[in-house]
Amino acid sequence: MLKIGDAITLETKGEKLEKLKCKLVERKDNKLFIDYPINLDTGRTAFLIIGTELVASFVTNDNVYRFQTEVTGRTKENIPMISLTYPGDHQLIRIQRRQFVRIDTNLDVAIHPIGNEFQAFTAVTSDISAGGTALLLPRTTNLKKDQEILIWFALPFHKDQMEYISVKGKIIRVIPADHELYVKAPIQFINIDEETRQILLQFCFNQQIQLRRKGLVEE
Repeated sequence: MLKIGDAITLETKGEKLEKLKCKLVERKDNKLFIDYPINLDTGRTAFLIIGTELVASFVTNDNVYRFQTEVTGRTKENIPMISLTYPGDHQLIRIQRRQFVRIDTNLDVAIHPIGNEFQAFTAVTSDISAGGTALLLPRTTNLKKDQEILIWFALPFHKDQMEYISVKGKIIRVIPADHELYVKAPIQFINIDEETRQILLQFCFNQQIQLRRKGLVEE
């Protein structure tokens, strides 16, 4: 499943969530060898202690795969490498991009034009997934079906940690909302890079866990 050269995203566990990016350099049986990972927030090389538990994910054939892993050692051949455990292809958790989990949540967002066709304004989401969102827009908006916009999100993670991302989106349609002062616009994300997609996946995953803990969604 995993191929040499594939990009892997690593996520630390615990209260302080860190996202790391690396590449698969070598593979021997159920052991993976990666180059030294880079912290996506700081851009610096991350130091991983032997025994550190991580959640790894990678993309292939339009699917995202996740698995639990652990740092088992360090080695140096042509380049310095870190070894990780690999549970095997049968233990991977697959997330189909066409079936992203959609989470009901109200997030404040900023809507910007791709050109200068309108003045930037704020709106609220009614739901979000790694593939799109639904926006509650003022009824006075002039946005139309198939129009492309730029959406800025501030995604709350652990405690005071926020992730700020911008995503280009295409308006699928504009329909009446429950409140007479608003309209609802389902949005499809387009030309989204993998790093941003992973942030959205992790946010939705975290939100789903919190909802399950509160008993608001079924297992």
